[in-house]
Amino acid sequence: MNATLAKAAQAQLSPAAVPAGRKKVALGLAAIADLIQAGYFPIFGEGVLSPPDDVLDLAVVTVLVLVLGFRWRLVMALAMELVPGATLFPTWTAVVLSLPTVPSAEDGKVASAR
Repeated sequence: MNATLAKAAQAQLSPAAVPAGRKKVALGLAAIADLIQAGYFPIFGEGVLSPPDDVLDLAVVTVLVLVLGFRWRLVMALAMELVPGATLFPTWTAVVLSLPTVPSAEDGKVASAR
């Protein structure tokens, strides 16, 4: 974890930056969750009043916290997901995309080779 923070400091990113590999995994999971919610909108459209939506959202936020670590943005996304009809907006995907990324070692090699 300290190596990740050191990379973030070198790249002049915030300590909230996540490794690119973890972000890709989280982005895939978030996109799948958003597609499920949009595809089955009649089941998930009621927000907090829909038990299947609550179960899916709690599972998604749990997995994202395990992959990315605790982020306040995830809490805000969970709150947004509880609003009826908000499942039409890809909240989970948008939140994961908004996280800064720590450049990988390969990115540094490519940049220095230019």
